[in-house]
Amino acid sequence: MSLNKEGTQMRTYIANKVWPRGRRMAFLLGIFVAGCSGVATLAPTLTPTLSSVSPNSGTQGQTVAVTLTGTNFGPGATISMSGTGITVSNVTVVSSTQITAMFAIAASAPTGPQNITVTGLAIASGAQAFTVSLLPPTVSSTNPANNVIAVPINRKITATFSKPMDLATITSATFLVTSGGSAVAGGVTYDATNNTATFAPTANLAANTAFTASITTGAKDPGGNAVANGGSAPNPWTFTTGSTPDTTSPTVSSTNPANTATTVPINQKITAAFSKSMDSTTITATTFTLKQGATPVAGSVSYAGTIATFTPASNLAASTLYTAAITTGATDVAGNPLAGGGLAPNPWTFTTGTTPDLTAPTVTSTTPADAATGVGINRSINATFSEAIDPSTITTGTFTLAGPGTTSVNGAVSYDATSKVATFTPASNLASNATFNATITTGVKDLAGHPLATNKSWSFVTGSTTVGQAPVNLRSLSTFAAVAGAGLTNSNSGGQTTLNGNVGLSPTGTCLGDGVACAALDPKINGTLYANDPRGVAAAAKADLVSAYNEAAGRPPGTTVNDLSGMTLAPGVYTSGSTMSIAVNGILTLDAKGDANAVWIFQVGSSLTVNNGAQVLLIGGAKAANVFWAIAASSTIGTNVSFKGSVLAVASNSLGTGSVVEGRLLCQSGAITLLANTVTVPAP
Repeated sequence: MSLNKEGTQMRTYIANKVWPRGRRMAFLLGIFVAGCSGVATLAPTLTPTLSSVSPNSGTQGQTVAVTLTGTNFGPGATISMSGTGITVSNVTVVSSTQITAMFAIAASAPTGPQNITVTGLAIASGAQAFTVSLLPPTVSSTNPANNVIAVPINRKITATFSKPMDLATITSATFLVTSGGSAVAGGVTYDATNNTATFAPTANLAANTAFTASITTGAKDPGGNAVANGGSAPNPWTFTTGSTPDTTSPTVSSTNPANTATTVPINQKITAAFSKSMDSTTITATTFTLKQGATPVAGSVSYAGTIATFTPASNLAASTLYTAAITTGATDVAGNPLAGGGLAPNPWTFTTGTTPDLTAPTVTSTTPADAATGVGINRSINATFSEAIDPSTITTGTFTLAGPGTTSVNGAVSYDATSKVATFTPASNLASNATFNATITTGVKDLAGHPLATNKSWSFVTGSTTVGQAPVNLRSLSTFAAVAGAGLTNSNSGGQTTLNGNVGLSPTGTCLGDGVACAALDPKINGTLYANDPRGVAAAAKADLVSAYNEAAGRPPGTTVNDLSGMTLAPGVYTSGSTMSIAVNGILTLDAKGDANAVWIFQVGSSLTVNNGAQVLLIGGAKAANVFWAIAASSTIGTNVSFKGSVLAVASNSLGTGSVVEGRLLCQSGAITLLANTVTVPAP
């Protein structure tokens, strides 16, 4: 027993006491003279040591899974850094010699080494450092993407960077488009809000021609760091034009809040997803507005992927009706203005509740699942969230993949607002029989600005083969809402028919609206009508239809099914030697189970009949763009049907009054019949 020199605390050691696992421990008995209160704490005689950290470095904006090695680590140990910019989470004491953790490095973190301190009942000895390296700017996405074909000849070319760039360095000297070694004339602009550079050719691009776009090292961030290769999109990249311009206007495909929604949190941002890629410079507070009555709401606007976000400057008023609207000043990358008649109304209204959203988002499921094995080497990595997410926070910095080991995997990240699914698509097939670790960081936030409570990490092991169905190659059909061999007939008697996409009629070019030649609104064609077309665009689309049908019908047969009513189907091929049908008011549900690239192919040996009031529902991240109906005869879709997917029919297609199709109506030899319908080419 000993007394300190102030006479206020006395130490008593109980020697030779053997505790569990044979450790010799000592009691520190604190007896304080003032108040005579006593506190007893247990302190180990063995001091922890820190001998190594692996990996011992990372780049700005990266999240790194680290392993700390040492001795005498105990439960409750914490990790701290000597500097700023690194957030430590998921600290796990694996054993007395190992601790694992996640280091989330901010994009603005200072470069250089930071000392690591492990603290438990004592501070670990042994100096170890983690070094932050500079993250040079890279190209994170391009539009057109690399190797895309049939690009419209009138479109702009865009490149989005991984971080803000110096406006003065984004010019026609650093953003180049060439063909056969010859430069394409054009102007370059930079959208600082969305880190996106746009090259606008001074004239239409040459048809059916290969082009190369590139960003040179003359493009720099504000710190003077040159753009580097190795981003999630290749630089340079190539694409090939088609033979026609893009004349289809974009539409609003979904909104959050939805039209007429009630009890909307007063701190929520407002989002709108578009049917196609937009010119980010036209998505502004002037073109995307929010009003309370006639009074504009102050706020800012951003654009990411195909989603625009309006962020109010302050909380919205409680129990109040608001109107959101996007004007025709918003255009796509070909310059086509926004049009009405999309899958979601524009403008739209909603009513707030009385309280803010105080709940942090979570990841409810992942694909592949944690600890999954035999994962296809061609798989995308997907995460489904508990609520709508701010799309600007889903980036290659907040959603990462590493493997084998700690090697970062290049890829592109996207977010689907309808299904609340984020997708990481690797730039190439993953390594076979290897372990990969996916991480979503707390940089991801919901529409109220709440981050994930903790980083979400999971791992999986690949197999040695690819899995799943590839989408059917539509070639030039991708821009068409309707193609027919024997013409098109429409009636607006029950309401306006709108076709959001091109229309191709070949060899019979007849188009009739209520008995007369198709006029501007009968039907309304939000695109170009190719009929009796001397350029052969419709004939080429018809040839591509034959190829697409043969491909879909020629896939190996899958599960046999005839009546689809009430079924919930996983991705795959479904086959009938005769007919397929959905009953009156029947529901067919297609569940992607979190896989945004899931594909369904329905092989119909005769005709498809979808009866009145039936629905095709997409859940779990399923996309209408990945649903294909290969029909050996005709399709008949009744009244007030909600249908999804591209119909590839040998004979004819008909729609009943009020039915809506997110997909395409394509038929080889017969005609298309419409009655007050909306057909919209799905977003990719």
